Amino acid sequence: MNRPIILMLAVTLCAISMPAGAPSVWAQQEIGVIVVDLQGDFTTLNNGSLAVEGTDKAYVDKVAKATEALKNKGYPVFATQDWHPEDHISFYTNHPGKKPFEAIKIDERTQVLWPPHCIQGTDNAKILLDNGLFAAVVKKGRDKNFDSYSGFKDDGGAKTELDKVLKEKGIRELIIYGLATDYCVKATAVDAADAGYKVTVIEDLCRGVAPETTAKALKEMKEKGITIKKDLES
Repeated sequence: MNRPIILMLAVTLCAISMPAGAPSVWAQQEIGVIVVDLQGDFTTLNNGSLAVEGTDKAYVDKVAKATEALKNKGYPVFATQDWHPEDHISFYTNHPGKKPFEAIKIDERTQVLWPPHCIQGTDNAKILLDNGLFAAVVKKGRDKNFDSYSGFKDDGGAKTELDKVLKEKGIRELIIYGLATDYCVKATAVDAADAGYKVTVIEDLCRGVAPETTAKALKEMKEKGITIKKDLES
């Protein structure tokens, strides 16, 4: 049997074994999705203590729809979740005389002081999407002594289980979106790139704290080789 006929038979057998509309093995095993910190305290929908502008019901519904669509196409979906103790170092209320959004020095590092948010076990710490969408939810910021913008590690360098979970699933590329562009999305995307993943951030499924810092974050991510797409269709 000559080579062209063998190739034709191989293609035919593949077509027969793959049901119409089935997600590709490559999509299932190579590319993962990370939804970053889509929690009540970061949204105007829930009157969150640290709500990011533009995070109303329409935004949350858009993220939910996009995430469900990606899940249905066979992409494994993961989430990060801020999960702070009440005495967390980043809360201005734990620093007498300090105000929200002040920056102070602690052990030679800069710490921005935030309103208390995403306190463990509270309603506004919950993720606003159906948790059934997620292959895993990675909690971060649990150590009271360190902030944790990145889903991969905290400011003290302690790693979360995210990289291990992704590698166990065979993930090599990541689609990342959520809150906020200029903080946790950027930190997670940069650490993902540093860990060797090919990273794409979906700008329209993110919201930033401030226009200036958001523009700077997008620029920094591009400089790290991270792809920025306006939306999932672009």
